[in-house]
Amino acid sequence: MDYVSALVPPVVMAAFFIALVVTIVKSQGGPNKAKEDAAVDAALARTEAARQTDGSTP
Repeated sequence: MDYVSALVPPVVMAAFFIALVVTIVKSQGGPNKAKEDAAVDAALARTEAARQTDGSTP
């Protein structure tokens, strides 16, 4: 029975990791993609505007 107790933690961690990857893949795209892209574009625009106001160059 020692082999069972030795194998349970890695199997449980692997199952959770697989579930995490599946969740991440499923959450990519879909109805929220446009909203996420808009948020990133707005943040980049603010950064670029601040840079131009500073007069600094990239």
